Amino acid sequence: MTQAPRFDFSGKVAFVTGAGSGIGRATALAFAEAGAAVTIADIALPGLHETESQIAALGAPVLALRCDVTQSADIKAALDATIARFGRLDAAFNNAGIEQPGASIVDLTEEMLDRVLSVNLKSVFLCMKHQIPLMLQSGGGAIVNTSSGAGVIAIRNQSGYCASKFGVTVASKVAALEYADQGIRVNALCPGIIDTPMIARYTGGTEAGRAAIIKQEPVGRMGRPEEIAATVLFLCSDMGGFITGHALVADGAQTAGI
Repeated sequence: MTQAPRFDFSGKVAFVTGAGSGIGRATALAFAEAGAAVTIADIALPGLHETESQIAALGAPVLALRCDVTQSADIKAALDATIARFGRLDAAFNNAGIEQPGASIVDLTEEMLDRVLSVNLKSVFLCMKHQIPLMLQSGGGAIVNTSSGAGVIAIRNQSGYCASKFGVTVASKVAALEYADQGIRVNALCPGIIDTPMIARYTGGTEAGRAAIIKQEPVGRMGRPEEIAATVLFLCSDMGGFITGHALVADGAQTAGI
């Protein structure tokens, strides 16, 4: 159970990408628990439908849509369907992303670079491109884009991933500047090591792999998806109303010494 009930999104509509697992699922559930109608989007249907079932069990309105976030037409169609079903768009969490296999700049393939940049960075541009006009019609809104601790510091053998996440951080700041006077707030969220299926893939799913990555966290543990979800809701809520153009780091002090 998240801490979302402290927030009130009654009558609001939220849109979440990468909602089929991990941080995306936790955030979609948090929005629903806080009273929002939620559109959830993901390319992986089994996880998407599981999230849909969990939201429906809460009694919250939900629209589940398959969406390839690298395709402008898919994003526009998902947002158009959101307006058709719920009539407005108030909050968006552009969270879909993939990891990069460890490789030096010399060894990183062009295909993997293109894929990482497309899923992690291009998708954020496309989402904001189609979300902002809809929010303007509703009188404003809040967007949170998932960056990373890798959008704050450089990490060896992660040049493509870092480039994509630094890009998300900067794109969020630019969008915030462009629409600050029109009632739209845009922030980047930079999670540290969060206990998600992506991290399980990165560590190989072994206890030794988990232990090695936990050593990177000064707090001595991974973060929980629900902790990141609560941060997203704060940034989208009225309590975060004066925060825009910010990269909020939630990483257990992993980057504190930089």
